[in-house]
Amino acid sequence: MTGPLVFVIAGEPSGDALGGRLMAALRRLTGGAVRFAGIGGERMAAEGLDTLVPQSELALFGVVELLSHIPNVLRRIDQTVAEVRRLKPDVVVSIDSPGFTARVAKKLRAVDAGIPLVHYVAPTVWAWKPGRAKKYARLYDHLLAVLPFEPPWFEREGLPCSFVGHSVVEGGAGQGDGARFRAAHGLAPDARIVTILPGSRQGEVGRLLPVFRETLERLRADRPTLVAALPTVATVRDRVMAETAGWPLPVVVVEGEAAKHDAFAASEAALAASGTVALELALARLPSVVTYRLNPVTVALYRRFIRVRYVNLVNLMLDRMLVPELLQEDCRADRLAPALARLLDDPAARAEQIEGVAAVAGWLGQGGAPPSERAARVVLDVIAAGPRHIGGKR
Repeated sequence: MTGPLVFVIAGEPSGDALGGRLMAALRRLTGGAVRFAGIGGERMAAEGLDTLVPQSELALFGVVELLSHIPNVLRRIDQTVAEVRRLKPDVVVSIDSPGFTARVAKKLRAVDAGIPLVHYVAPTVWAWKPGRAKKYARLYDHLLAVLPFEPPWFEREGLPCSFVGHSVVEGGAGQGDGARFRAAHGLAPDARIVTILPGSRQGEVGRLLPVFRETLERLRADRPTLVAALPTVATVRDRVMAETAGWPLPVVVVEGEAAKHDAFAASEAALAASGTVALELALARLPSVVTYRLNPVTVALYRRFIRVRYVNLVNLMLDRMLVPELLQEDCRADRLAPALARLLDDPAARAEQIEGVAAVAGWLGQGGAPPSERAARVVLDVIAAGPRHIGGKR
């Protein structure tokens, strides 16, 4: 196959989804005249990527959580840099996962690789550590932002930054079929379904699933037909299956985007780990409660730098607490259960959340050109222009 070689690096499942859509868009725009190499997961594999490194090794989060994996991560960084230098791609596109991708970029700049570097998903400098904008300007040739207010933070440091829209609007989150979900899993018409989303990293699942179980047990005491729908991904599937096997209520574990969206459509509410999935729930108009829990040492470090009032992007964009956030010390069944019960039993509370997220879809880029296509066009423009600066020098 002829055409440019694009080296794509996605260190976790959310980046894999972005990478898969970007690869598909590049293939469409070039008429198939494009080649790929790099690191990704199941979505990028479906687009033909033979991953250099198992993505599960890189899907880590938190200072304390990362410590035991540092030697292997450093080895994988060096391996990735060596492969880029060997292949000499026309562009490197790294996606999120800054702990890994920024270190790869820094090493490539240090060896004067002469390869354009694009990063997809701007770091949240508006939330914490704004100095990262200057750091990214030294590393990358172009930045792809998923939120409309992000480009000025980087352009003032001299880094070209394009708002391409959030890829979540392409996922079909609001197009699920609830009847199909019930039929596929033999669920009765009176089953009351709650989607639970404990995350895509091993640490997240380990911390949150026990709390989710206790939360649902409390809810089921007054709602005997309660059923949990649990969309998961390959990186944590085995652990999810093992830990939910003995739960005292039915748990339907599904994989794949279509099945996840069908679960959304069949559900009355959701309990989710904070992250991109909160935007999917908003687009699906599924009322939700967001939660998260990290190692206390990690949290103590983060709280010194956080500059925003909310963790959920829906709340951030609306600048108000529309979706309940119960984090860290509030990530307990006795707090989560009442918040979910309100969404299950109070039509006014459900309507308030459903109506409140309507504006968010437009801000994320829904209704225009697909974000993946906009991102792909920028990548092709960068390839045509070549590196903006070599070896970190302008």
